[in-house]
Parts: sequence; structure tokens; C-alpha cells
Amino acid sequence: MAKDHEDDDLSLHDLIEGPTRDLTSARAAALARIQARPASDDHEVDGTSGDPQAGQPHDQRGEGAGPEGRRRVELERLPASGALYRRALLGVVPGVGGRRGADVPGLELAVGGVAVDQRHLADYDRVCGFRLTDRLPATYLHVLGFPLSLRLMTSPGFPIPLTGVVHVANRITVRRPVEVGETVDFHTYAENLRPHERGRQLDVVLIGSIGGEEVWRGVSTYLGKERASGGGPRRDRGDRPAPPAFSAQWRVTPQVGTDYARVSGDHNPIHTSKLGARLFGFPRPIAHGMWSKARCLAALEPRLPEAYTVDVAFKLPVPLPSTVAFSASPVGDGWDFALHSARDGRPHLTGSVR
Repeated sequence: MAKDHEDDDLSLHDLIEGPTRDLTSARAAALARIQARPASDDHEVDGTSGDPQAGQPHDQRGEGAGPEGRRRVELERLPASGALYRRALLGVVPGVGGRRGADVPGLELAVGGVAVDQRHLADYDRVCGFRLTDRLPATYLHVLGFPLSLRLMTSPGFPIPLTGVVHVANRITVRRPVEVGETVDFHTYAENLRPHERGRQLDVVLIGSIGGEEVWRGVSTYLGKERASGGGPRRDRGDRPAPPAFSAQWRVTPQVGTDYARVSGDHNPIHTSKLGARLFGFPRPIAHGMWSKARCLAALEPRLPEAYTVDVAFKLPVPLPSTVAFSASPVGDGWDFALHSARDGRPHLTGSVR
């Protein structure tokens, strides 16, 4: 309890910056180089100037043409999440945020040679409930490449502001297992901007390749809430079906929010602090959606094939603390699974493995 009270005393800068752990040794080395620069050198770790509107990456390795006519920019290293969250906050300040684009940017960001820190992988496995092995969980590559997608989502003109965005769905396709010792090349882009009854949503695609072969693909669907929506189709809410019989119950404590922030590098304050959650309209912190997905996948881990697609729709947030009920049932060669509130049966997540 005392720890929660301490969190509320943190400044917003502290909440966003956080003790973010670097995901690769290359990022740690980059941070050391940045910290050694003179104070007058105001370049951030993500390769942009201190001006939040500056869109030219100083650390880019090259530029060329990608598929679908997108401009492809190669970065020398993964961005740092803390600087990007600061940019996202500045983006909602009147006169500072700039205009939003009418469509997804014709831009593709890429970074090569991302290595896995084995100790970090083990830490992630413990937080999410996976077995400690040299094989990367499907959700770990999302964490590894997420700073690149975050850089894209905070670029000038991105049509949906990161602040207040809702992660509504995530689909991951594993082409083949990835092992510790392999280095991954990532590239990311956005597509399929479309209206929604509460605003607009789009897909951010993150692709991991090894030796020129695509081995992993993640598609995250984000909703940007808008008062004047684009008039997308409304859902027929109807009566909420009864939750399926559960096979396990998990107590989700506030430590889950801070632990997952530490291993993922995603220090969004809605997951780590009562103050941060209230600033964005939540009465208390909520669990990361990708932690919920990872925890469900960990429960199915012994039954997963070598290659598969795991698709998840995020429903209602998991408040911290709470108790959730996990259910899973075989469907053909795959699984359907769900996460509900153990107290009242409200749905948190539904998913499938095929």
C-alpha cells in the first residue's frame, strides 16, 4: 500500500521516463554515448532533435523505397521509449502538437541486427508466466520491436495521437520458432485507416526477419477516440453471453503493471501509477493488454505448434489489483481462449490460436 502512495507522489515526467530497461546491449551502448555528449548536443536517443516537430532522424542509416510506395528509413539503432512518450505528451499541447495527417504516413521504419539479451528474456518469461527456455515466446518479439513502432506512431502527421489511444486487437503470426542467439531485422508501417463508431482506427504492422526471411509478423489495431467520429458501423451489443467455465484463476496485482513496464520498456503511466491512470480517465492502473495476451499464451505454451497465428481482441481493461479467470477450449487443431473478471464475468480478452 505504501508503494502505491509513493507512486502517486511522482511527477508526470518521472512517470513517463521511468526506469526503462534497455532491451538490447546495442541500446545500452547508445544510451551511454548519448549521456557522454556535451549538454549543448540536444539530440535524443531516438535520433531526432529536441524539437518534437522535427521529423528527420539524425541516426538514420539510409533511405529508399519500400513496398506499396512507402518511403523506407533505416535506423542505426532502436529508439528509446521515454523520449517518445514525452513527444506524445507534447503532441496534445495546443500550439505544440501540430496537425494530424488525413491518412497513414507513407513511411516505413527499419532497424537491423537486434539481438536478444538472455537475462532480459528470462525476466520477461517470469513476469508473463512462460517457461525459461532459449526459444522466444511469440509476444516477446512484439516487445523487442515495439520501440520502432512507437517511433512511427509519434512521427509528425501520424493520424491518431498516441496519448489516449486504445489497443483494441493484436494478431501475431509465428512462421517458425526464433531462438536466443539469432539477430532480428525489424520494419514497421501503418495501414488501413478506417472509421469506427467512437473515432478512427488503424493497423500498425511490425515484421521480424532473419537472413531475409520473414519469421514473425505482428499487427496491432489501435483506436483513436474522437468526439466527431467518422461514422463507422455500430456494434450490436445485445445481451452479454455468460462467460465460459474457467480452468484457472490469476490474481493480478499492481506489481504486474510495474514489472511488465520494466521488461517491456513501455512505461505508459496508466499501467504503473494511480496518478498516471487518473490523468487519462482510469480510476486506478490497468494491466498492459499485451501482458494479458502473453499470460494467456503462457498457459497454452505446452500445446502450441511450431508455427501458428494467435489473434486477440481486447475488451474491458483489467484493473489493478483484480482476479481474472482464464478459459480455453480446443477447436480443431487450435484453441479458443478468453479472460474474464472472476468477480462478475465481464470480458477482458477473447482470442484464438490457429
